[in-house]
Amino acid sequence: RRHKLYREELNLTSPAAPLPLRPDSSWLQFHLGISRDGLYPRSSPTISRLLQDMQDFTTISADYSQDEKALLGACDCSQIVKPSGVHLKLVLRFQDFGKAMFKPMRQKREEETPEDFFYFVDFQRHNAEIAAFHLDRILDFRRVPPTVGRLINVTKEILEVTKNEILQSVFFVSPASNVCFFAKCPYMCKTEYAVCGNPHLLEGSLSAFLPSLNLAPRLSIPNPWIRSYSFDGKEEWEVNPLYCNTVREIYPYSNGNRLLNIVDMAIFDFLIGNMDRHHYEMFTKFGDDGFLLHLDNARGFGRHSHDETSILAPLSQCCIIKRTTLLRLQLLAEPEYQLSDVMRESLLQDPLAPVLTEPHLLALDRRLQLILKAVRKCIDTHGEAKVVANDTMQPEAPASDRVKLTT
Repeated sequence: RRHKLYREELNLTSPAAPLPLRPDSSWLQFHLGISRDGLYPRSSPTISRLLQDMQDFTTISADYSQDEKALLGACDCSQIVKPSGVHLKLVLRFQDFGKAMFKPMRQKREEETPEDFFYFVDFQRHNAEIAAFHLDRILDFRRVPPTVGRLINVTKEILEVTKNEILQSVFFVSPASNVCFFAKCPYMCKTEYAVCGNPHLLEGSLSAFLPSLNLAPRLSIPNPWIRSYSFDGKEEWEVNPLYCNTVREIYPYSNGNRLLNIVDMAIFDFLIGNMDRHHYEMFTKFGDDGFLLHLDNARGFGRHSHDETSILAPLSQCCIIKRTTLLRLQLLAEPEYQLSDVMRESLLQDPLAPVLTEPHLLALDRRLQLILKAVRKCIDTHGEAKVVANDTMQPEAPASDRVKLTT
């Protein structure tokens, strides 16, 4: 009610309706560029333009994400659902039907995740989403949606453009005169877990949305190396070093590239320190051998002082790796192309630079050496022919394999 009166008093109205979709809009061109090989081509000018548009375009609406909306009715705000209050994300819309996931700053760059935190109650970090996109691109995976940092005016670009009354109701002004908001449900109902502007500006990451499920259906599949989400439980892979033999007997890991793609994902997660990969998604269009989407990377880059080698279990237990992946890792271990240097240079392009602290960048070099050491151990045990899968001569993807979208 106060929000409504405030708008009427200032004669605030919603922005004009968005213009008709332009065929050359960066969001549409990004979606049209998705192929069997990845979310975007190498050196794509469209991605540079999309990142710039997410930085510059005015938001025309803000709302909770669909998964949070689905759980709103099941939340009891008298209960603490997740003590760390880790989740808070919004969907921001722009002109040309552009849409991005906004994750606000919850933790300062120099802060490490406390060592007593379980991975499933860790903070979600906006800078981890940004850094994960850059690393994924450097590794030539191209499986993380384009992500960029931005300073958001939470009053003008969220509160004044949202039509969601629940979202409106969680805004308040702190004792320090900063504008704050919090996640009403299902995660946390208390103002001490809010995020605050300074007084209005708030850092966050913006990740471009993928095409809608109606246009480009996706499957969400449990990770065979899923972790236990209890305080004392163990999954089979954590206690059985021969677990991969069982996985290899199960479709679709018994043939094709799926297991190799799982190893790629494990290498990526080990480099960023992400232990929370319980599911992965794939476009149904590209069949069983399509690439795995590397979504939701905000729990990466939490502890630079610790290398969680259990994340590499798919590599160390299955002892297989794509030749293209291995060649790229070996290149990034060379002094003139050192991973930390390439990442540092890439991240300077982001408006929130520096995105990572120096200890996190140096940790990438250390973890890369651990990956190469694991590969060498596999080769010494099984021979290179069995460990390194030759994927360097893949045929050109036919034009029919591109995601087809209509305006």
